[in-house]
Amino acid sequence: MCEPALARFVLEENEMTRDQEHLRLLSILHYVVSGLVALIALFPVLHLVIGLFLIFAPDKFAGQGQGPPPALVGWVFVIFALLFITVGWIFAAFVLVTGRFLARRKHYTFCLVMAAIECVFMPFGTILGVFTIVVLMRESVKPLFAIGPSVASTGAQS
Repeated sequence: MCEPALARFVLEENEMTRDQEHLRLLSILHYVVSGLVALIALFPVLHLVIGLFLIFAPDKFAGQGQGPPPALVGWVFVIFALLFITVGWIFAAFVLVTGRFLARRKHYTFCLVMAAIECVFMPFGTILGVFTIVVLMRESVKPLFAIGPSVASTGAQS
C-alpha cells in the first residue's frame, strides 16, 4: 500500500529534477543567444561609417562631373544604422534578462512572452523560443516559479 505512494514520490522528484535541468539549460542558452543577438546587431556599423563619411566628407563620393550626394542620404544611413543597433541591443538585453529570470525561476509570464518574441529571431531564437515555450507550458514547471530556485533545489536533493 505504501509502495505506490513511494513510486509516485520518486516519479515526481525525477520530474522536478528534469524540469530544473531543462530550466538551467534554457537559461544558459538564453545567455548565448543574447550574445549572438548583440553581435549581429553590430552589423550596421558599416552603414553607420558610410553615413558619417557622407555627412562629414561628401567630396570623397563625388563622381566625375557630378556633385557630392546630399547630406540627407548620409543622415538616413546613420539614423537607420543607429536604430537597428539600438533595437538589437535592447532585444539582446531582454533575452539576457529572460535567461536570468529562468535561472531564478521568477517572472513566469515575462519569460513566456519573451519566448514567443524570440521566435522572430531566426533560426536560433525560433528554436530557443519554441523549446522555452514547450518547457514553460508543462504543468510541473509552473510550481517551480512559485517556490523559487533555492527551495526547489533543496527539495530535489532531499
